[in-house]
Amino acid sequence: MVYLTREGMARSSHHGCCTALHLREDNARFILLALVMIVYMLTGASVFMLLEQDNERVEKDKYSKYLKSFKDKYPNVSDHDLTDLLRVHADAQALGYVGYRRPRWDFSGSFYFVGTVVSTIGFGMTTPQTLAGRIVLIFYGFLGCAGAILFFNLFLERIITFLAYVLRAIHERDLRRKGLINESRDSTGRRSSQTSEEDNSDAWKDNWKPSVYWVMLILFVGAVIVACCASAMYYPVENWSYFDAIYFCFVTFATIGFGDYVVSQRDDYENVHWYRFGNFIFIVLGCCCIYSLFNVTSIVIKQFLNFLIKKLNCKCRRKKPPRGRRNAITPNHLQRQAKISKANSVNVEPDSDSDGRRNSDEMISMRDFLNANKISIAMMQKQLWETAQRGAVANGSGFQGPVGPLAILNRKLGQEEV
Repeated sequence: MVYLTREGMARSSHHGCCTALHLREDNARFILLALVMIVYMLTGASVFMLLEQDNERVEKDKYSKYLKSFKDKYPNVSDHDLTDLLRVHADAQALGYVGYRRPRWDFSGSFYFVGTVVSTIGFGMTTPQTLAGRIVLIFYGFLGCAGAILFFNLFLERIITFLAYVLRAIHERDLRRKGLINESRDSTGRRSSQTSEEDNSDAWKDNWKPSVYWVMLILFVGAVIVACCASAMYYPVENWSYFDAIYFCFVTFATIGFGDYVVSQRDDYENVHWYRFGNFIFIVLGCCCIYSLFNVTSIVIKQFLNFLIKKLNCKCRRKKPPRGRRNAITPNHLQRQAKISKANSVNVEPDSDSDGRRNSDEMISMRDFLNANKISIAMMQKQLWETAQRGAVANGSGFQGPVGPLAILNRKLGQEEV
């Protein structure tokens, strides 16, 4: 029988699930996010099933009644022939071959198609049918989607920088209004900022970062304004209700692209060129705003996950940067070659490396390494590996952490990992 002292029980009570599973904080956050998303998806599936299942039965019964009345009216029509006709007609209508619609593969229709490809919207009403077209789409879509994502990231960086500048100016104005910062003029007549006795430095200028929640609110308001303006243009032109236009804007701007509502498909628009130009501008602005809003919201979700980890008393271990380079994973023949290179190398100054790294006993500088004309593939691989390891030590967490737009937001909003 095992007896636990009071101190041992207290110590065990402070150990969370992450400590028991030996999880780092980033891995625990990933697993928690996966569980939250599974619960979120299960909840969403249940909600949509309750909302849409009855309507599905009603629409099926309506179609069955209409089909039965058609067969009663034309009893000589074969069921097999009717089914084939309906199938062919449905495929032709989906491809735009029937109905009063403009050609989908003229220049404007093709431009609209490539716009849905590179923006990853993919409505599905226009798709390549030839083998050559599908092959070209694979390579074209790869480069186009990568370029569009880069464009969205650059837009995100600039809009965050602009919002940070505006919010900082508002914050500074508020400090001046409260008397925490007093303006005075120096001997040259220039305006200078002097802090009050409570704060004798301008450290707030370096440490202050805009609130993520304010940025999220501003981006949300901007996205709503763009969607409302676009809906005001869509609903009278496309003969939709205003709510249907709002629904189309969200599905399009979020690059979901169901394809149940698609604009610019008729051929009888008034001022068709201006309408298509406005449609292009609204889609670009809307996608940029929603993309930025999604990335900022992901930071808020990340903070919520950190809050849950703290409330669950999960004491996660943090990855410690390595104290030095180890040869534990280096093959023996590489270690021997390193010792030989150490014995044969000449002494150089500590600051001779271009990257500021002092020469160690394992590797000479890259410049001397190349000039020695004793290059081997194994030693070059070791050099590259150690370069990656030095980057890992400098970053503190290696190649972990935010990447892409999330890294941009963390840097701009001061949400770096500690």
